[in-house]
Amino acid sequence: MRKIVLMMGMSLDGYIEGPDKDISWHRVDDELLAHMNATIGAMGGLIHGRVVYELMAAHWPTADADPDADASTVEFAPIWRDLPKFVYSRTLKSVGWNSTLFHEVVPEEVRALKEQPGGDLGLGGAGLGESFLRLGLVDEVRLYVHPVLVGAGKPLFPRADTPTSLRLVESRTFGNGVVLLRYEPEA
Repeated sequence: MRKIVLMMGMSLDGYIEGPDKDISWHRVDDELLAHMNATIGAMGGLIHGRVVYELMAAHWPTADADPDADASTVEFAPIWRDLPKFVYSRTLKSVGWNSTLFHEVVPEEVRALKEQPGGDLGLGGAGLGESFLRLGLVDEVRLYVHPVLVGAGKPLFPRADTPTSLRLVESRTFGNGVVLLRYEPEA
């Protein structure tokens, strides 16, 4: 059965974006881009909330047609276009680019997606990630921790009443100081 993998970049102090949705502090370089292209390219699909979907759909469908596009962009654009996307939104009426629209996170529907053949499903977005975590639908968390303290903004994880124990399954340090931490829930 394929897994739901929550994948997010965050600051060392736990924010996915700073005030006013600032992400200029993300340390993205060729090594990290190559890793992300390979990781996402091996996935069986992507799970987006409305905000992430609209950001991605506004850029990636034609990003590789830009004559000034770098090699990582040219590589990633067809990966994003070709991967099945499962979009969760209460407000969108339709989606394009090989996407399926869901209006609510229904655990039985998510489990049915996991039972389909193919690679793991990459989940992005704090709000949608929170819903999936609350419902026990996340099988793995991949955090890309950027070596910066943002101080304020949007945290990745919401406050919780009870602790959730995780087991570290991999760590990797990139040359730019970003650290990948992969965790699975403890059984």
